[in-house]
Amino acid sequence: MLKDIKEVFFSKEEIQGMVSRIGKQISEDYKDKNLLLVCVLKGSVCFMSDLMKEITIPCKIDFMEAKSYGAATVTSGVVNISKDIVYDISDYDILLIEDIFDSGRTLEKLTQILSHRNPKSVACCSLLDKPERRAEGVKLELKYTGAQVPDAFVVGYGLDYDEYYRNLPFIGVLKPEVYTEIKE
Repeated sequence: MLKDIKEVFFSKEEIQGMVSRIGKQISEDYKDKNLLLVCVLKGSVCFMSDLMKEITIPCKIDFMEAKSYGAATVTSGVVNISKDIVYDISDYDILLIEDIFDSGRTLEKLTQILSHRNPKSVACCSLLDKPERRAEGVKLELKYTGAQVPDAFVVGYGLDYDEYYRNLPFIGVLKPEVYTEIKE
């Protein structure tokens, strides 16, 4: 796997710093609220796991799975929900936890779905923000973010290409030849 990485954007230590900073801010902002963290599977699982350990107030967790990439390097534009949350969220402040805010379509769709279920609030948190890739018309804003990244295909710390590279402890840029090769 390491031979497929062009460069490392964020080390394990840098990621931990971002996660700690976000966790402290969430703890302060939601201290008097009924917080439900909703992890957007699969890419956000590493971030969510570390983030919830940095949050010092009571909270619950749940999971949604949404897909818009498949084995591609760009979103299809269609968001498919394959796993929904189990909680009745009408008494919760929802914080969607995402790995990367790219086109914005996935978070926008999930925010719309959850907002129709009458929660107290819905906000979004993403470890990475890639503003250059935002789809036209997406108006959703992140409440929390770790860092902005340029328009490069990043993997590691939950982020994948065709379900691989999620287990890397850092976030790096995948060499273009890895995802442009024709697979037989």
